[in-house]
Amino acid sequence: MASPIGAGADLAVEYRRLQASYQQSLVYAREVRQLYSRLQRASLQGLQGLANALEAKDPYTRGHSERVGQWARQTAQAIGWSECDADVVAQAGLLHDIGKIGVPEPVLRKNGPLTDEEWRVMKGHPVIGAQIVAPFDFFADGAVIIRHHHERCDGSGYPDGLRGVAIPFGARIVAVADVYDALTSDRPYRRALSSRDAIVELQRQAGHTLDADVVEVFLAARRCL
Repeated sequence: MASPIGAGADLAVEYRRLQASYQQSLVYAREVRQLYSRLQRASLQGLQGLANALEAKDPYTRGHSERVGQWARQTAQAIGWSECDADVVAQAGLLHDIGKIGVPEPVLRKNGPLTDEEWRVMKGHPVIGAQIVAPFDFFADGAVIIRHHHERCDGSGYPDGLRGVAIPFGARIVAVADVYDALTSDRPYRRALSSRDAIVELQRQAGHTLDADVVEVFLAARRCL
């Protein structure tokens, strides 16, 4: 018959072994999370490099993506989104036009109205953008935002003609930031509007093409900057 003291000693040894194994597993899991986080950052930096290359092609949009990303983050935070969700919508805002890398420069730079065929090509950029980021599984929500940032609440947008709440909320946030920055930036076909006139235009579109609640929060957040 085994001694109770000996059995107790064996249990203590086994407990210490299991405890050490558990601690080692925690260290390993932490290292894996850190590696995954570094890979995510490297991937997003590579995508941001593509976005920067796009802005080098199109001087009229230089700085546009950065501002849209910043304003999308501020709006998401003002709504009460978590830091993680605000990060996703900010990154999607930064990369929302990445699909324009596949649009020919003469179309991007055209100083005048686009033809029907040119407009068809231009309207393909949200789909191309979503396809570019699709391989990055961790950015799946961002890909959805990129695809739908030109959808409009009344169904007049593209590429899928979604209406109202069928449009992902993150895409509705990016849409408002995108429209505001477009209105307040010089473009080949028109001069920039003043901030006051752009606000009037956003309010006019609220509840029709743009989400009224998002417009309200966006404008409130902008006044706090």
